[in-house]
Amino acid sequence: MKTLRFVLSFSITLALGITLNTKIDSIPPLGKFLSPFHGFWQNAENEPITIESKTLENDLADSVNIYFDELLIPHVFASNEKDLFFTQGYITAYHRLWQMEFQLYSAEGRLAEILGPKIGNNSIVDVDKQMRRIGLKYGAQKSEELFKKEEPDIYALIESYAAGVNAYIESLSYADLPIEYKLLDYKPEAWTPFKCFLLISNMNNMLSRGERDLEHTNALKKWGREVFEILYPERPDIVDPVIPIGTAFDFDPIQVDKPDVDFPLVFSDPLIEQPDPNNGSNSFVVNGEKTANGKVILTNEPDLSLNLPSIWYVMQLNAPGINVMGATLPGGPGVIIGFNDSIAWGNTNAKRDLVDWYYIQFKDETREEYLYNGNWVPTKKVVEEIKARGSFSYYDTIIYTHHGPVVYDRNFNTGRSEATNLAMRWTAHDASKEIKALYLGNKAVNYDDWVKAFSYFAGPPQNYSFASVNGDIALWINGKFPVKWEEQGKFLMDGSNIDHEWQAFMPQSHNLHVKNPPQNFVSSANQHAADTLYPYYQYDYNYEYYRGRRINDRLRVMDNIEVEDMMALQHDNFNYNASEALPMMLDSLDSASFTDLEWSYYSKLQNWDYFNETDLQAPTIYDVWWDKVNDKLWDEIDSSDVAVYRPNWYNTVSILKNQTDFFMIDNKGTDGIKESAGDLFRQTFKETIAELEEYLEDEGNSLLWYQFKNTTIRHLLRIVPFSRGKVKIGGNSSIVNAASASHGPSWRMVVELGDGEVNAWGVYPGSQSGNPGNPTYGHMIDDWASGQYNQLYFENSMSSSSKEITHSITLKPQE
Repeated sequence: MKTLRFVLSFSITLALGITLNTKIDSIPPLGKFLSPFHGFWQNAENEPITIESKTLENDLADSVNIYFDELLIPHVFASNEKDLFFTQGYITAYHRLWQMEFQLYSAEGRLAEILGPKIGNNSIVDVDKQMRRIGLKYGAQKSEELFKKEEPDIYALIESYAAGVNAYIESLSYADLPIEYKLLDYKPEAWTPFKCFLLISNMNNMLSRGERDLEHTNALKKWGREVFEILYPERPDIVDPVIPIGTAFDFDPIQVDKPDVDFPLVFSDPLIEQPDPNNGSNSFVVNGEKTANGKVILTNEPDLSLNLPSIWYVMQLNAPGINVMGATLPGGPGVIIGFNDSIAWGNTNAKRDLVDWYYIQFKDETREEYLYNGNWVPTKKVVEEIKARGSFSYYDTIIYTHHGPVVYDRNFNTGRSEATNLAMRWTAHDASKEIKALYLGNKAVNYDDWVKAFSYFAGPPQNYSFASVNGDIALWINGKFPVKWEEQGKFLMDGSNIDHEWQAFMPQSHNLHVKNPPQNFVSSANQHAADTLYPYYQYDYNYEYYRGRRINDRLRVMDNIEVEDMMALQHDNFNYNASEALPMMLDSLDSASFTDLEWSYYSKLQNWDYFNETDLQAPTIYDVWWDKVNDKLWDEIDSSDVAVYRPNWYNTVSILKNQTDFFMIDNKGTDGIKESAGDLFRQTFKETIAELEEYLEDEGNSLLWYQFKNTTIRHLLRIVPFSRGKVKIGGNSSIVNAASASHGPSWRMVVELGDGEVNAWGVYPGSQSGNPGNPTYGHMIDDWASGQYNQLYFENSMSSSSKEITHSITLKPQE
């Protein structure tokens, strides 16, 4: 009997042990995960900094000192650049290893390797297939090969960064792994220089891939040119561009005449998810003529997804010839947005259409040749293996033409026979030298150095703002821009017609720029780049029409500016859209017939000053009402049998004001009755009240703007306990303070330069540590939301005894 009990007990223990240490679907092996010696308990940290000094074998030429301030910002002091970038990789991995790796698994189309072939009804394999077909890896490989060939010295620094990441990875046991590795039950792989180039490709994916060529083609074929121009005009009269109106351009442009061509007007259904259209930024700089103390002030805030761990990681990097500080991207060397002893720079996304689609005609079903310029030209086939965890591998054959990858074909479409084979031409597929631009820009000491440095920056195109200690301010739009004839690439093009090709690229000297303009400021907020005097064709489907106008309105009247004024402008909550739409909407209402409840809602809107402040109710009411107006107005678009998209908000207001007989204003669901814009406003006003009253029935719900908007900083895995919701911040998309529900200012920086000094302030919605078990996790969110900034500690030399330093370590070479 004792033997039987022992066998049963042992069998149960063994079975439980196997179960607890086996991954079941999305559940991690619970034995390892729950172990007090190795599992998630080990991710709880009592102190903000747990890293210690260390001797590293064969990695460093000399000792490197790292000083952490109270924000956990590392200040890295090295005696040479290789050791500097090695240490940047090492320290970044200490705080952000899982984030670094996970984002690049996504970019390379490898998520199924760690998440499995699907989650619920969502195919992870299809996500990976899309990422591989759009060619992020394809472009990154080209850039890496270019650096090996033409920039060996800089490539050696990238190798040093990768070696630093790997040195940190090699120091980890299972207990030391970030908690996300334990949750998903996988381990980090070796970092390679290729991953640093893939990070640039991923930036391009977020910021330069947006386009609507196929939707435009559908709309033009479905409704004709007249309706198309009403829905999607290129240049409204109110454009207040990045480069001041009236700027002269002293160069002879490359001429490309529009050929007599026909677009292949065939219906197609885009499958590729567009980048977030709210991805953008604000940057503005004032010179000493507008400031109280005569110094220049530069600000920058990139508006991106609000994530934990945060997109940015702040560092100071110091070695002979370089002393730079600012926001870095975890996974890549150098500082992206920042300052040094002499200059400061920021950037916003430069809107330009850089993706074009080409209709491809294959010779036969083998797809080994395609028609181009009257000849059959050979294709290249690449078979991609998509490994899926817990499953077999999936294979996808991608066809490459000289235009680029054939993204849509018989293996990746919605069954439409008209437009089966579509190739993608994208500047991000070309080899480029952004890492060189950043490296040289970090070391630049004056305007000329900075201009030369960022002449190497091809993409994603950026409006780069500049300020220097000698008082110069400037703005350059840097990127690789094809010279296009009017409307080239706005619609699906004929891949067999040589006249549809890009014929040339703009010389870098022809890129838009301005230095020390008479208005004494420069600014950019993703609006049109220039007025019609610029001799090159400019187009993007997604220009911003509100933030730039508001910033320029304010800067034109502001004088005796101080740092606090620039901070306040970054947090400006004026709703330009509401100021232009709401008076029209309110005027349409019949207030004489209002109920008491309707009067209450109407009064809140009537008395509103159009600022989306946190504790007001009017922004909530307007937000819901405006959404309902758009839903009703654009029902023909939303229910279209082919893919089209809604006009932007500015044009929507314009149509409602100036195109009162436009057929889409009429509700197609009411036969025999033709509705006006006034009918639309009256109906949706009542629906808004009904919806919000129902919303208020749930306990805890409120019409206060910040609570209704519910700005949430989400963990990348959408784990609720690792996220932070209902952040008390105003603003919204298309407002200077562009904090919407899940998107907004991902890093705010203000730099004052003059009299040989540089002073800087910064904040972002997160923390340096990416560990949810760290006591500082997310600690800057409240400061970020309330408009508080942290002064950034920046010196040419440091010691552990400095009052600003809370922890210091030294990485030493093997003696």
